Parts: sequence; structure tokens; C-alpha cells
Amino acid sequence: MRVLLLGAGAREHALARSLTSDPQVDDLLALPGNPGIAELAVCLAGDPADPATVVRTATEQHVDLVVVGPEAPLVAGVADALATAGVPCFGPTAAAARLEASKAFAKEVMAAAGVPTAAAHVCATQAEVETALGATGAPYVVKEDGLAAGKGVVVTDDLDAARRHAAACLARPGGRVVVEDFLDGPEVSLFCLADGSSVVPLAPAQDFKRLGDGDTGPNTGGMGAYSPLRWLDEQRPGLVAEVVETVALPTVQEMARRGSPFTGVLYVGLALTSAGPRVIEFNARFGDPETQSVLARLRTPLAGILLAAAQGRLADLPPLEWSPESSVTVVVAADGYPASPRTGDEVTGLADAAQVDGVHVLQAGTALREGRLVSAGGRVLSVVSVGPDLAAARARAYAAVHRVHLAGSQAREDVARAAEQGEVLVPTTKG
Repeated sequence: MRVLLLGAGAREHALARSLTSDPQVDDLLALPGNPGIAELAVCLAGDPADPATVVRTATEQHVDLVVVGPEAPLVAGVADALATAGVPCFGPTAAAARLEASKAFAKEVMAAAGVPTAAAHVCATQAEVETALGATGAPYVVKEDGLAAGKGVVVTDDLDAARRHAAACLARPGGRVVVEDFLDGPEVSLFCLADGSSVVPLAPAQDFKRLGDGDTGPNTGGMGAYSPLRWLDEQRPGLVAEVVETVALPTVQEMARRGSPFTGVLYVGLALTSAGPRVIEFNARFGDPETQSVLARLRTPLAGILLAAAQGRLADLPPLEWSPESSVTVVVAADGYPASPRTGDEVTGLADAAQVDGVHVLQAGTALREGRLVSAGGRVLSVVSVGPDLAAARARAYAAVHRVHLAGSQAREDVARAAEQGEVLVPTTKG
């Protein structure tokens, strides 16, 4: 197989690592990639969110499969253009990607499919926001309707902060917000591969969205993750199968009924509440940084799975195989992230970090300038470890993080700590 990977982050670096370890993959191309991905693939210049550029690249390079990493190319219709050109694509059409592109649309689909989720109010004016905030009460949950790179959500007890976030979202052209009830309980990320009719779940993970230890500070694109979730297996056995049957499959069936079959990854963000699992959000692609830990444990070759999804053959696949080991991902972010990340600082120590047993370092916001690796974005690196248990994986990850040098860098020190210490508890289901 000759595969074209779209994107430039640590998620794409993780995908590149898995794809190049698949014996079916002879060549991997990346558009545009990053310096880390360039060690595994041929990186090509161009905009991955421009359908014409992607189609031209895919056809000129005679690729057998295009794998879309980030959300922007999906919303721009890259999958639609590839389908017209007859090139298999792992990723949904623009119509199906609305599950991520519009929180309001996702709520509408969930209601039609009977998917359990938080009660929500779609607001287009500040007056509607005031009514909705009064109805939900604190903690207030305000979500930008459109794409916001994982940073469009504010969860706060501060009414004025909720109002300010809503106002900023509404000030944008066509701006809308979704105000919804707060969901209690631990959160779980579950990636469900879909081929338009069938669904195959991957191993669940848990991520850490707040910038600081103890879930303090602003929301980010994600500061770390781990998999598997032993506490979930112990406290809620069978949850993955339940979510497939009550959330993922009904959603995929509803999208097919609407004439927009969903092919790719349906990212189900869940809260395990006292009333049972509830959907927080849908995304239409692999999540970052959860993908880094999930793929580190996947033993089944990845390319064959993604091609089967693109070609409607998921039901024919044998069960996926997973490593029993644990994986922890810790994000190293730039000074000033997420509000105003500083770029241009030299990044060193990667080779030293990779010498820690079971560790590999994935690049995200990096660039090469005059032979030096420098920061070029908010989240700069993902340090990924694998170990025989969560304690070992955490120890390895942080040993490696502390070998990386980036002026003013930020990294949470508590990724997976509560799970290691047995402190993650699922509320008792009422009724």
C-alpha cells in the first residue's frame, strides 16, 4: 500500500508511526507533516484542507489510501473530493463531519437517534444565553458551536466568565453557542471506527484537558492521556459494548438515514454520570493526545483496519488485538499556551528522552530552522511511554519529559496519577 497522511501534529506522528510499522505499507507520504514525521515519511508541501491540492497529490502519487488526521480537511470536503476522484479515504464527508463542525447539529442527531446526552440550549443571541444560563445553573457549560481546536468550551462556576465566553463566540460571523447541563463523573474517550454501517471500537482512554495539575487553568487541546482504563473495567464492565449499542451505532445509522453515511472515526466523549453514561461531544477524527496512547497499544496492523473502514468492510475484520501493557502520554507545551504560545525556542533532549525504556517522542508544534529544532506551535511534543502497568508507564513518561529542554515549557505532572492511586470512581447509577 501507498498511503497519504494529512496533518502535522503529534496525532499524525502517532498515525505515521503505526502506519509505517504495518507490513502492508510500502510508502508513506505526509501533507504537510512535521520534522518528526519526516523521519518516517516523505513530507510534501501543500494545504491539507484544500481539496484540489489533496486530490492532485493523491492521484499524482498513485496512493491507495488517504488518512485524514485533523478536522479542518474533513469540514472542507477533502473526503468528498477524493470520493469523486475514486481514491479511498479514511475520514467522513463534509456533511457527516458536521457531527464535529456543529455542536448544535450533533445534538439534533443525538436526539433523533435516542443517544443519551446533556440537555442543551442552542443560542444565537446574548438574551438567549442569559435564559439558558438561568435554566442550567452552575457549573455553567458554554460551547462554541463551530470548530475551535478543542478550546471552544468553558466550564465554570463564574457566571460572568460564562457570559464573556458566550459573547466572544456570538461576536464571530454566524456565531452560535450551545449552553448545556453540567455532567458529573469521570470522562472517557472512545474512538469508534465506522464504515457507514458497522462500528468497531478501539480501546478507551482518558485525557486531561485543563492546563494545570488538579484540572486547574484554562481548557486546552489536551495535556495528556492514558490507556487502558483498569478502573473502568472493574467498575463498569461492558461499558464499551454498551456505548457502541446505545451511542455509536445509532448515530451511524441515523447519519445513513439522512443520506450522509459516516466513514472514519466517531470520537465519543463520555461522562460517566450517576444517571449512566452521557455523551459530552462527538468529534469526527482521532483525538489528540488520546490517539498517542491508544495506538501505542494496538497490535493489529493499522493500515488494513483503516482501508477496511474506507471500503465498507469493517464487519469482515477479525477482533482487534491489544497489548496488555499501559501507555501514558504527557504533552510538553510552549510558554504562554494556550492563550498566546511563544514560538522559536530551541527544543533539545529528544534523543536522550527516547533512551528511556519504553518511550518514544512525537512531534507536534515543531520546525527546523538552520538545522535546529524549534517550537512552532502551542503543543510542541507528546512524550509517550509503554510499561507493564500504569505506575511503570507514568514513571517512564516523566523520566523522559524531564530530559526534554524547552525554555518556559509547560507539562502537567499528574497525568494518570489518580488512576494509578485507585482514586477514579464512577458514581453509583441511580435507579
